[in-house]
Amino acid sequence: MFRKLLLLIAGVVMAGAVKANTGVAFVHGTGSQSDAYNDYWTGEFVQSVIQGLPNSSNYTVINCDFTQYMWTSGAAGCLASQLTNFINNKGITSLTLITHSNGGNVVRWVMSNPTWDSRYPNIINRIDEVIALAPSSAGTPLADAVIDGNVFEEALGWLLGYQNDAVRMQQVAWMEYYNNEWLYGTSGRPALPKPFSSVVGTDVESAIWDGDSYCGGYSQNVGLEFTQNWLNSCSDGFLDCSSQSAAGSVWFYDTSKTYGDEPLSHAQSRRKCFGLDYFLRTRI
Repeated sequence: MFRKLLLLIAGVVMAGAVKANTGVAFVHGTGSQSDAYNDYWTGEFVQSVIQGLPNSSNYTVINCDFTQYMWTSGAAGCLASQLTNFINNKGITSLTLITHSNGGNVVRWVMSNPTWDSRYPNIINRIDEVIALAPSSAGTPLADAVIDGNVFEEALGWLLGYQNDAVRMQQVAWMEYYNNEWLYGTSGRPALPKPFSSVVGTDVESAIWDGDSYCGGYSQNVGLEFTQNWLNSCSDGFLDCSSQSAAGSVWFYDTSKTYGDEPLSHAQSRRKCFGLDYFLRTRI
């Protein structure tokens, strides 16, 4: 009798595993995107990562207006709409979100405020893990500089945009307020309902003779090495390591895992650079 009961339980567990339908969503950072597949992530990166899925067609690339505050209809509302459509159309039961930069903040808003929007709970229930690539969880001094209107406004236009609400939101003091009052996952706050695992970029390399400097775009890495002068010694050119590791847990610091122990600049952490795509593929 006991043996039959064990077989019945095993059968139920196996049936549940078979029915699981895994999917991945790529969530871009600051900016208003209409073709993030090509313009933000590149097809090369996305197509490599999704090879880790049981069904490689079970993916979506989010296109929203993340120049807005994270809670707005154009940001979190748009994200909720596109994720809900993806979940419903594909029958997704286990969802991994791969975010970059400010995309991690928008996702944290959804997970931290389940009563804000009736679509949030169903999304949260489906999430297996958030893999946050270089998340701006504690903001960046460069956002303060852009809002102040000094030289960084021009230097970072290609990366952040200009004086939009998302940049304003990522000022250090503003993110401290949001983390203390509205967002989960940082020190002293409730834990997020699902794992939030960050990949932290620790440095920027842009030597013209070093082929690794060209991955992710040479001109972008040159710009990030310039802005790194206003950040801590451990940074990816846009974010201090302390900001990237402020929420959830750290999956890895770049050089502890990357091919050739190469650092990941902020531009490279959304590209097929130094094995990042492979690590993500095997993780999902």
